[in-house]
Parts: sequence; structure tokens; C-alpha cells
Amino acid sequence: MSEFIWPIRVYYEDTDSGGVVYHSNYLNFMERARTEWLRAMHLEQDDVVKNYGILFVVHSLSINYLKPALFNEALLVKTSIERLSRASIVFAQSIVRMDAENNEQVLTKGTIKIVSLGVEQKRPVPLPEAIYEQFLK
Repeated sequence: MSEFIWPIRVYYEDTDSGGVVYHSNYLNFMERARTEWLRAMHLEQDDVVKNYGILFVVHSLSINYLKPALFNEALLVKTSIERLSRASIVFAQSIVRMDAENNEQVLTKGTIKIVSLGVEQKRPVPLPEAIYEQFLK
């Protein structure tokens, strides 16, 4: 999957008193998009735990806030794999809005490293081959 796009709407609860999205909520939007990306590949996270004994956990992240998102805006969260290894995935994500001329305005960019963590081992473990192969598509 080259790029996954998930639409979101900014709710009042996502904003501060000025109607601007609170900084940590951008991470929530990105998390939801990664979850929906997995779901689009028929990988429910609870099934991955049950069937493979692994969790996908955030190892590290970097985020750049470029422009504010505002209450009631319709946004797109774009997700792609920047780097894939046997036990981790680095995602490139951005949150964008479309202006009146249908031009994309990038609001936020992030890089998120996700590690495959063994439920029992509590340490990084290789991705199961079936999941790894799906991520290569």
C-alpha cells in the first residue's frame, strides 16, 4: 500500500478555547489513521495480539506543526511507510486540508517509529512473515 488517506473532522473537543486543534490531538489523528490503515489490510490489532502475540507500540516520533487546524475543518491524514525492517515500521504521516481551489495545505508532518513487541517477551520481536509481506505490497 503506497499511501493511505483517512478523512477526519475536527470536533470541538479536539480544540483549545480559541478553536485551534490542541497539539497532542494531531498525534491522535495520526494514530487513528494508522489503525484504519491496518484495518484496510484486514489486520485488526486485537486479532494480531491474539493470533500472533505481538503489539504495535510507538518507539519514537518527531512532529512538525506548520499551520493550525481549526474547529469543524475537514482534514485528511496521509500515511505511508518510510522504512520497514523485520521488527519495526517507520511511518511518514501528514495532516492536510484542501483549500477552495482544491490545493493541498500541509498542516502537520510526523515521522513515527512503530515496533513489533512480543506480548510475553515485552521486547521487540520480528514481524510475522504474513504481516511483513502485507506491508511490502
